Amino acid sequence: MRHDGFEGLLAALLLLDSVAHAGGSPQPPQVGDVYEITLIKDSVQQGGDGSSSSSHDKDTIIEQVIGVRADGLELLYDLPNSTTPDERARIWQYPARVFMPFDGRTRLLNGPELEVRLEGWLKAANLSRTACGHWIFTWNAFRIECDPQSVLGTVQSYDLRSTDLREGELYRDSEAGGFGKLTRKVGGSDGETFAVQMPVDAGAVRRARAESDVVVGEFMKKPTSLEAALSRRADEVVSGTISITFETDRAGNVRQRIKVTNLNIKLPDGRLETQTVTERLERRVVSRRD
Repeated sequence: MRHDGFEGLLAALLLLDSVAHAGGSPQPPQVGDVYEITLIKDSVQQGGDGSSSSSHDKDTIIEQVIGVRADGLELLYDLPNSTTPDERARIWQYPARVFMPFDGRTRLLNGPELEVRLEGWLKAANLSRTACGHWIFTWNAFRIECDPQSVLGTVQSYDLRSTDLREGELYRDSEAGGFGKLTRKVGGSDGETFAVQMPVDAGAVRRARAESDVVVGEFMKKPTSLEAALSRRADEVVSGTISITFETDRAGNVRQRIKVTNLNIKLPDGRLETQTVTERLERRVVSRRD
């Protein structure tokens, strides 16, 4: 998808204007710029029966600018250099080349290459296409994903480029049940901090818990349908908040997003479950052309 000259210029100006409002004059991306993006997720849960559990996950990908066009950026996403051959062999989705337009949907550019790697991965794991979409447990529980386009969802979850931070601007997270208003908290020579709070989407929480029930049923050889799981979760009373803090650098680029989700779930028998999930998404410059 290409813009006419005027439309491409307008899209670029709008992007620069949105970042400038976040606190400074951004340095335009250039071919060869490399960033390390890390997502750290910590979860603490208190069960209604008095039990407790916690988890910690950390994932890192590398983003490299490989093309700058009038209508967007061509980006290469890959695993860190520290990834071992065995670790890389377990993940067929990378490297992935994508086009991220200034206005429009992100597109995968090397889909056929990913298809070839997927076939090799399935063969090495002695799996057929019938396993696609199912869950297995090895070193961890994971879903057998067989759609190359699915990498776009992961890439977009790591994206901090398109965040438009403005005092008083309405903001909505995909897991929230409504909008919040951005508030500028701190400003200084090192950048600015913005914060926003929103209610959780109770229906989305119940659905996520029902989907987890389906996965557990598959592990335990006691399969259940999503409809049945949703029915069992329908009487749970869900409340909570999503609080997000954004930190920008002195050029106005978002360098960190901290998202804290607090959940309170009242079960039909009156017991209360609580859960706090903290996600820290950090974007760090590895190398940048001067």
